[in-house]
Parts: sequence; structure tokens; C-alpha cells
Amino acid sequence: MTAFNDFAIARAVHVFSVLIWIGGVAFVTLVLLPACREMAAPREQLELFERLEHRFAPIARWTVLLAGLSGLWLTWRLGVWERFTDPLGWWWMHGMVGVWTLFALMLYVLEPFVLPRVFARLAERDPVGMMARIQRLHRVLLGASLAVVLGAVAGSHGGWMF
Repeated sequence: MTAFNDFAIARAVHVFSVLIWIGGVAFVTLVLLPACREMAAPREQLELFERLEHRFAPIARWTVLLAGLSGLWLTWRLGVWERFTDPLGWWWMHGMVGVWTLFALMLYVLEPFVLPRVFARLAERDPVGMMARIQRLHRVLLGASLAVVLGAVAGSHGGWMF
């Protein structure tokens, strides 16, 4: 094999990025948040969560960026822009862009600039309720992410054509 296969590399980068990113969201949602809520006193739960989750944030930022860039490259390289208008395939293409946009907004704008102040203020009033909100938000984001991953894998292989 002597040819450079940009498509294979882009697809591998895309799958790798989504695996690390959504796998990390699953870990935070299903393991880290419940452990923080069980192990720490109510007033210390948010601090513990933020201290531990802070280590994953740079990884999430890089993998979300790589997933977005590789997804854009794959859409351009394959010339599949029409999938965004296809009535049978629209939902998973829009789903990928929608989930990516939510996480990009969260990781690049809300987490660094907005959420620390909001979380601190809400946790001061109701620390248990604040952690419950964070856990619910993570569950919703994980559920949406997994649905889109399933739809995108099946859809990109013709599995959603009826």
C-alpha cells in the first residue's frame, strides 16, 4: 500500500474522537457523578465533581474538535451534503451536528465562562438539587448522544432506508 488514503484516516479519526468523547460522557454520567453524590457531603459534591471532571475537560475539548473537523472533512470528501435534505436520512446527520454543537457550546463557551458562577450560586442555595440537575443534564446529553451514534452508524451504512 503506497497511496495515502485520506478517507480512511479521516474516518478513523472521527470514530476514535467520538469513542473517547462519548465514552468519557458515559463515564462521567454513569460512574463519576453517582460516586461524587455518594462519597461526599452535599456541600462538597460539586467541588469534588469539578475537581475530577476538570481532568477530562481538555480531552473532551480536543476530541470534540477532532470529531467536528473530521466529520466536516468526511461530508465534504464524500460529497454527501444532500443527506441533510434527505427525508429518510436527515435526522441522524442533523443529530450529529446538533449533538456536536451542544457539546462544543458547552465545552468552549459555557463551561469556561458561564457555568462556574452559575453552579456556585445555585450550589450555595441547594447543593443536592444542583448535583441532581447536573446529573439529569448529563443523562439527557448521554441519551441523545447514544441515539445519534446508533442512528449515524446505521444510517451511514444504509440501515435507515425503508
